[in-house]
Amino acid sequence: MDNVDSDKMQIGENKFVSKRTIVSHLKTYNIYYEGQALQLRHREEEGELIIEGLLNVFWGVRRPIRLQMQDEKEPESPRSLLTSLSAETDISTDINSETNQASISIEVTAADNQSNDSSGEEKEEEGNGDQEVSQSERLLRTRSDVGGRRIGGRRLGIRRVNRHRCSFNGHFYNHKTAVFTPAFGSVTNVRVNSCMTTAQVLRVLFNKFKIENNPDQFNLYLVHTSGERHQLKPNDHPLAVRILQGPCEQVSKIFLMETNQVEEVTYDVAQYIKFELPVLQSFITKLHEEEEREMQKLKKRFIDLRQIIKRYMQYLADKSS
Repeated sequence: MDNVDSDKMQIGENKFVSKRTIVSHLKTYNIYYEGQALQLRHREEEGELIIEGLLNVFWGVRRPIRLQMQDEKEPESPRSLLTSLSAETDISTDINSETNQASISIEVTAADNQSNDSSGEEKEEEGNGDQEVSQSERLLRTRSDVGGRRIGGRRLGIRRVNRHRCSFNGHFYNHKTAVFTPAFGSVTNVRVNSCMTTAQVLRVLFNKFKIENNPDQFNLYLVHTSGERHQLKPNDHPLAVRILQGPCEQVSKIFLMETNQVEEVTYDVAQYIKFELPVLQSFITKLHEEEEREMQKLKKRFIDLRQIIKRYMQYLADKSS
């Protein structure tokens, strides 16, 4: 039984697909996004297949959302500052994303003291610093001030960290525009993995943009171009669902919408949505005609049965007399 489970990957509550199937879809997904930031990585940990990367989410809310008045207090420890900066990178916007237009600028101030220590540990720190700089140039993130790296033999001290939140297509927090409705169909992305459920992805998204609204009032919906719309269950895994649906967002997209204002649309209903009004009216007329024919057949059947019963009752009455 364990061997069977190890060959499958969970995509929702009591929903599993074989690893071979998901890997096949993943290859197609990465070929489609070759050379772009939306390519996904995968690995196995203790027999479990884990896929991670950026997931595009489209805004479909109808009511305004509210941004936080101010961010949480920053930690004072330099180690904590660097740790929190590294954690923020996991949900940062990417340079190849067309719609998340945030940027990063790193500002450092030199400390008063210089270090003449030429030990191997210092050289290692210098190499790490250069690596951090090159990495930060490749990331498109919100502006941060960070120090604590060695450049040219001089140690740079951490003075302060001022983080600015991610934006909605360039819209940063402003006290006059803290409450607004994102443009319908505008897209953002969050860094997630295939183990994260719908509820967890929502919280990552709300934390990224510092949204005060309750995430429980919203949900993710898989919306097809045909008009078919399905709500992702709380225990579904959105990234796995996206991979199985295929990479082309002209066919289907994942939307963020209010839970109580959106109805699911089945395939049978969706196939009629794209028709023009006169065509739909002709469908309704034909349905009424078919309904009338079925009603007449049913009425005739009951009339015939009633007459048979009456004749038999009359036969019994004549016989008894």
